[in-house]
Amino acid sequence: MAEENAQERTEAATPKRRDDARKKGQVARSRELSTSALLMVSASVFFGFADNIYQSIAGFLYAGLHLSSAVMTDPQDLLRHFATMCETAAELVVPFFIILLMAVIAAGLVVGGWVFSTQSLVPDFSRMDPISGLQKIVSKHGALELVKAILKAVVVGGIGITLLWAQRNALFGLIQESPEQAMLHLMHMSGLVFLVLAASTLLIVLFDVPFQIWTINVKLKMSRQDQKDEMKEMDGNPEIKAKVRAMQREMARRRMMAAVPKADVIVTNPTHYAVALRYAEGETRAPVLLAKGADLVAARIRELAAEHHIPVVEAPPLARALYHHVELEQEIPVTLYRAVAELLAYLYQLRLATPQQQPQVPAHWSVPPEMDERG
Repeated sequence: MAEENAQERTEAATPKRRDDARKKGQVARSRELSTSALLMVSASVFFGFADNIYQSIAGFLYAGLHLSSAVMTDPQDLLRHFATMCETAAELVVPFFIILLMAVIAAGLVVGGWVFSTQSLVPDFSRMDPISGLQKIVSKHGALELVKAILKAVVVGGIGITLLWAQRNALFGLIQESPEQAMLHLMHMSGLVFLVLAASTLLIVLFDVPFQIWTINVKLKMSRQDQKDEMKEMDGNPEIKAKVRAMQREMARRRMMAAVPKADVIVTNPTHYAVALRYAEGETRAPVLLAKGADLVAARIRELAAEHHIPVVEAPPLARALYHHVELEQEIPVTLYRAVAELLAYLYQLRLATPQQQPQVPAHWSVPPEMDERG
């Protein structure tokens, strides 16, 4: 029994689970909010521009039905007239549809935000399973949806009946008005009823939005075992660790290579190892190792040295000692001071020498035997 309770999904979703769900398109969405926004915008336009809508519809019908005999007997004229009517209809309807589309999109972004998931575009044939569909109907979620539908019918239906009953005298009074006045009056009354009914759907939205947020939170809940598995996957996955280490090594190598042009000298083995040293008098007590590498990395260091005209000195014992005993961005140890001093002296002579008289590279370097690891 304790194991069953431990596996119950009682824990809030972790950020990773929420991100994964968002990538699948699983976010809170309120269809009632989108429907209410659609109705509110439609009702506002209808109520605010009732006169213009009436005039536009009347003019459109008149132009469509008022045809001369010459137009009716000429197929070309009929086609042109039909094209003109289509253009007029588009001018009347398209702006209204654009406004409605923007309202629906804006309402959809209020809850859940913008989400584009290719996974949600893949058809899910399991939704066509009648058994699973019946289970959803008799579930707790289905019961809440039923309560919402009943609430919607009661609220909207009750307000609609109340409004119609309140305007019953005005409706019967339309009989005594002229057709044009009656139509305008009916448009205004219809717009008012439409607007109030649309506003009443906001009561459903106030219930539905928290309900949808609560539903998605319940759906994404995790058990303690799920959280442990997720942590193990993120922190203990050997593949992920290997990728992280590889990325760290690559970043470190790039930083190291970027420091090579700042070096004063490259010490080589001559081909197996390459070490870049820099000595800024007054800034550091001893030369600092900027870069080091073997084989291909050593070859790349030598290439950068050639590109930036950095002296390359073949000193195998010193190169091996520096490579094995000094880390990046560290000063050389005291035991190698004498050997590096010989190197700096040679560089000083090299700077002062003429092309005809080049100094000889020291044949022996003062590297302690214990630091001269053969490689």
